[in-house]
Amino acid sequence: MTGLDLRMAAATTDAPSWLDPARHWPALTAATRDLDAPVGAIHLPALRHNAIDMVRRAGGTPIRIASKSVRVRGVIEALLSEPGYRGVLAYTLAEALWLADTVDDLVVGYPTAERGGIRRLGRDADLASRITLMVDSPQQLDLIDAVLPPGERETIRVCLELDVSWQVPVLGHVGVRRSPVHEPAEAGALAAYIAGRRGFRLVGMMAYEAQIAGVANRPAGRPVDGAVNRWMQSWSMPELVERRSHAVAAVREHVELEFVNGGGTGSLEATAADASVTEIAAGSGLFGGHLFDGYAQFTPAPAAAFALDVVRSPSPEHATILGGGWIASGPPGADRVPRIVWPEGLSVLARESAGEVQTPVAGRAARRLRVGDRVWFRHTKSGELAEHLNAFAVVDGGDVVDAIPTYRGEGRAFL
Repeated sequence: MTGLDLRMAAATTDAPSWLDPARHWPALTAATRDLDAPVGAIHLPALRHNAIDMVRRAGGTPIRIASKSVRVRGVIEALLSEPGYRGVLAYTLAEALWLADTVDDLVVGYPTAERGGIRRLGRDADLASRITLMVDSPQQLDLIDAVLPPGERETIRVCLELDVSWQVPVLGHVGVRRSPVHEPAEAGALAAYIAGRRGFRLVGMMAYEAQIAGVANRPAGRPVDGAVNRWMQSWSMPELVERRSHAVAAVREHVELEFVNGGGTGSLEATAADASVTEIAAGSGLFGGHLFDGYAQFTPAPAAAFALDVVRSPSPEHATILGGGWIASGPPGADRVPRIVWPEGLSVLARESAGEVQTPVAGRAARRLRVGDRVWFRHTKSGELAEHLNAFAVVDGGDVVDAIPTYRGEGRAFL
C-alpha cells in the first residue's frame, strides 16, 4: 500500500466521469476486471472531489473525520495531511487506541465501557494526552474510577455531550437518543461536577444535530417527506444554535474548552455558521453513499462502490447475483438496501430483495446478463461498506493504482 494523494489534480475541461454512468461504471469494470468479486472500488478523482467540496462547505471550520463512516486507515491518514481536516472522531476506544499509532488527536464519539481499553489508556501518559473520552453522566466517570482509581492512573481527558434534539409539543422528541443533558443549566452543572472531580479534565463539548445532518431534505420520489423534513430543519436549527451557544457559555464558566464539536456531512454549512462551534465531525460525504443523494444543498460523487458477479439465470427474465445483502443501519426500509447503479434497468425482487448470499434481479437489463458479468452497487451509507471488504481497489485514470486495506483487511472489527 502506498500513501493516497488527495491533492487537487491538474485542471481539466472534461466533465467528471461519474456524471455519465455509461462512461463511469464500464470504466470501473474494465479497471477491476482481473479482481475477483466482491470488488470494492474507490474512485480517486471522486474522493478528491468530495474531500475538497466538504472543506468548501465547512467554510473554514476544521473537519474532524468521523471514522465510522470511513473505516479505512489509509484514507483517514491521507485526509489528515490535507488542509481543512483535523483529528478523528472514533467510534470505540479500542479503535482510537489502534489509530493512535499514527493519529495524534482522537475523540471517542460515544461513551465507553471497555475496561481493558480504559486500563491501557489510564496507564499510558502519551495516550492519555491524545485521546478524549465522551461522557454525559457521572456514571461513566464512576466506571472509569472502578477500573483504575485516580491515584493509579493518568488524568483522563473527557468531552461533555449535549443533546441537541428538538423537543416540541405534538412531535415530541425529534432527533436521536444520545445524551440526557439537554438544557444549558444541565450542561453547566455537569461541567462543574467534572471540574471538581479528581482524575478527569473536561476539554471539549459535542453537540451532534442528527435531525439536520442525518435526515435527507429532498429524498428522491418522496416530495412530502422532503417538505416535512425541510420544515422541521428550518425550525430546529435556530433553536439548537441558540441553546448550544448558551450551553457552551454555561460550561465555559467552569472550564476552558479546547473544542466544541457539532454537525455532520448533511449540515456542514449550517453548523459552520454557528459561532459556538469550533470544529465539525463529518465522514459520510467522503465516500458518498446513496443516502446522501437526497440532500438539497450538496451532491456527493459516488467515490466508493462495490461490484458482484452474476452466477445464474433462473429464467430468461431474471439473473442472480452472488451476495448483495449489505444492509445499512437505521430503520429497516428500501432506503437501507444497496442501490444497483450499473447496468441500468435492474431491480431487486420484492419478495427477496438483497440477500445474504444471493440477490435475484429483474428488469430489461436482466435479459442481457450472463454468468460472470459484473453488477455495480452503491451502499446506503459509507463505513458499513468496509465491513464487507478486505480492501478497496483505488482507481484513477482507468487503472487500479493502489490497493488499500479496510479495517477488516487489517484484522480489525470494532463493532
